[in-house]
Amino acid sequence: MPSLKNKVIWVTGASSGIGEALVYALAKEGAKLILSARRSEELQRVADKAKLSAPDYLILPLDLNAPDTFEAKKKEALGRFEHIDILINNGGVSQRSLAKDTTAAVDRQIMEVNYFGTIALTKTLMPDFIKQQGGLYVVVTSAVGKFGSPWRSGYSASKHALHGFFDSLRAELYNDGVKVLLVCPGFIQTNVSVNALTGTGAKLGSMDVATANGLTAGECARQIVAAIKSGKEEIVVGKFKERFAVFAKRFFPGMFSNMIREMAVR
Repeated sequence: MPSLKNKVIWVTGASSGIGEALVYALAKEGAKLILSARRSEELQRVADKAKLSAPDYLILPLDLNAPDTFEAKKKEALGRFEHIDILINNGGVSQRSLAKDTTAAVDRQIMEVNYFGTIALTKTLMPDFIKQQGGLYVVVTSAVGKFGSPWRSGYSASKHALHGFFDSLRAELYNDGVKVLLVCPGFIQTNVSVNALTGTGAKLGSMDVATANGLTAGECARQIVAAIKSGKEEIVVGKFKERFAVFAKRFFPGMFSNMIREMAVR
C-alpha cells in the first residue's frame, strides 16, 4: 500500500465526527494536514489531541456556504505547503424531517452546503491537481447517496447529486492523473443527527437510536484510510443492514422498497 507519510491532505468538517476521526488516523500515518470547519477553536482542539506539530498542520476555518472565500483559502494553504495531494470533502449537514413538512428553503440550504459548497471547493483545487498531474478527491457522501430513505429526502438528494458529479469527474480527469474515492457511510456514531436540520431549519438536537448504535467514527476513518491507500474508487462503510440495503436496492429494487419502509432509520 502507498504511504501517506508527508502527503498534504485537506480535511473539511474536521472539527467533529468522521472528520475529527480522520485527522487522528491520518496523523498516525504521518500526513501533513489542513484542518477546516467553521469553528477554529474546535479545530485547534482536534490538532492538539492528534499531537500535530506546528510545521505539519494548518488551521484553516472554512464555511461551505461562502464559496467566494475558497480561492483565498486555497492560497493560504498553498502558502504553507506549496501543493496539496488529497482533498477530503467531508463537511456537510444532515436532515431529519418528512418531505411534506420540509420548507423549500431547508431543501435549498442542504443542497447549498452538501452539493454546491463541495463542488465549489473541488473546482477551486482542480487547476492545481491538473497542473501537477495528480491528486485525489475523497468525497464522504452517505449510504443514502445510493438509495433514498425516509426523513432524509433533501439530504439524500444532495448525496445522490455528489455521486453523479464525482463519477463524471473521475472519467473526465482520468488522463490528468486525478482520482476520486466516494465514501458511503451508513450509521456512524457522531453528532450528525444532533446537528441535523428539521423541516423548519432548526437543529434536531437529539441523537438517533440508529446513529448511536452505528459503527464508531474511528472505525469509519480506519476504513477510509485503508481505501485511500489501496486505490479504491468507492466504499460503503457500515454494519450489515446498510451494506445489504445498497445491495438490495441495486439487485432487488422491489424488495428494497418494502424493506426501507420498515427499516429503523431514526
